[in-house]
Amino acid sequence: MPETLERITLPEEPIPPEEEISRVPPAPPQGLDTLLYEHDERAARADLRRQIALLEAALGRLFGSAFPRIGIEFGVAAPGGPRVLAVDELERVRDSLAARLQEVRSRLAEYGYVEEQNRQLIEEMCVDPGAHKWIRVSNEDIGEPGCRHWHSRPRWGLLGMLMGWWRVRVSSGCPLAKGRRRPLTSADGEQATAA
Repeated sequence: MPETLERITLPEEPIPPEEEISRVPPAPPQGLDTLLYEHDERAARADLRRQIALLEAALGRLFGSAFPRIGIEFGVAAPGGPRVLAVDELERVRDSLAARLQEVRSRLAEYGYVEEQNRQLIEEMCVDPGAHKWIRVSNEDIGEPGCRHWHSRPRWGLLGMLMGWWRVRVSSGCPLAKGRRRPLTSADGEQATAA
């Protein structure tokens, strides 16, 4: 004979309500009525300072990774000069840093996209210079320092242009220094001082 399972009913016991956990520190000992116990903001201030430090570090890393570029402000100025900031002021600093970090990331992403497109253009120019006549791409366009540029031009001037002999000419970079200038001399032969 198969055994049947019987449902056992247990009497319901009321569950005691959970005690409300207080986030306020305990009352100060007698005679120590200080601001520390009235408004303990140490944990919030420490957390906000930690968040600000992380945002500053991220902004500094972005500045370092995009070094040749200019226009990325990475300094953080405290509102009102050097002093201990209140919690709401720390929140404003954190929010402004987060907004600035987002703006810098989006700007660097745009720069990176344009620079990658210019690198692909250089590759296409080298493969088929005749299809990219008179196009010039500089190092600044690909996000690198220096004066070098790539220029698609005819091989032998007008004859090469008429014959379709195009090539990509890569400049050698910045021009060489021309040496020191001669000293300025006055009409009577004495050396004049430059202003």
